[in-house]
Amino acid sequence: MSTKKSRFTEKYGPWALVTGGSDGIGRAIAFDAAARGLNVCLVARREDQLQATARDIEDHFGVETRISATDLSTPNGVDHLVGELLDLDIGLFAACAGFGTSGHFVDSDLTRELNMVDVNCRAVVALTHVIANAMAVRGGGGIVLMGSIVGFQGVANAAHYAATKAYIQCFAEGLNAEMKIHNVDVLASAPGPVMSGFAERADMTMGGAASPASVAKGTLNALGRKSTVRPGLLSKFLGYNLAILPRPLRKRVMGQIMKGMANQKDVAGTV
Repeated sequence: MSTKKSRFTEKYGPWALVTGGSDGIGRAIAFDAAARGLNVCLVARREDQLQATARDIEDHFGVETRISATDLSTPNGVDHLVGELLDLDIGLFAACAGFGTSGHFVDSDLTRELNMVDVNCRAVVALTHVIANAMAVRGGGGIVLMGSIVGFQGVANAAHYAATKAYIQCFAEGLNAEMKIHNVDVLASAPGPVMSGFAERADMTMGGAASPASVAKGTLNALGRKSTVRPGLLSKFLGYNLAILPRPLRKRVMGQIMKGMANQKDVAGTV
C-alpha cells in the first residue's frame, strides 16, 4: 500500500459508509474509498444493484463490503440502518443519496417534493448526528455531505431542489467548524452537471458534464483540506465566475441554465 493510501486509511478507516452507493457519485465514491484501502458499507434501495456493486468492489480491491437495502425517505428506514451499523467502526461517511425535481414548483407533486426533503435533508441530518457523535468519541474521521452548484443561490425551475442543497451547504459549513475539536473533517462537495443519469432523465444535453469518478476523486482528495470543494472543471468555472456577480444576477443565470432542463421529471444526478 502506498504512503498516500496508508495515510488515508489510517485517518478515515477502517470502514466507509456510503449512502446512494449503488449508482452515480455514490458508487464512484465507494470505489475510490475502496481503492484507498477502506472497507465499504453500501446503502441504497435496490438490493440487486448493491450486491453487484459490492462484488465489483471486492473483486477489484480485495476489501470487505457490506450492503443495506434501505429506503432513507422514511424514519423507520434510517433507524433500521443505524441498527445495522452498530458493529462497524466508521471512519468515513459520504451522504450521497438524494434526488431532485425540475420545473415550476406550483406544478410539482407535493408528495414527491416532501419526499425530496426527507431524503436530501432529514435522513442526512439523522445519520450525521449518529455518526458525528460516534466519530467524536473515537477521536477522528471524515464526513462528506453532497451539495450542488445550485445550492449557493435561489434557482428558478429548481427552486425546491436548490433549497435542499443550500440546506446541506450551510449544515456542512457549520459542522466543519464544530467538529474540528474532535479531529473530524467535514466537507461540502458541490459539483455541477454530472454524467450520472441527470441529462438523460431531464431530456437535455449537458456539455462539459463531469464523470462520477472525477467528482469522487476530487471530493476525497479535498477531504481534510477544504470545507467546500467544487469538483469538475465546469463546476469550478460556474462557481468562481458566478461568485463575482451580484446575487440577483446569479439567480438569473442559474435559472436560465435550469430552464433548459425543466420538464417536471425526477432527476438522479447533480447540477
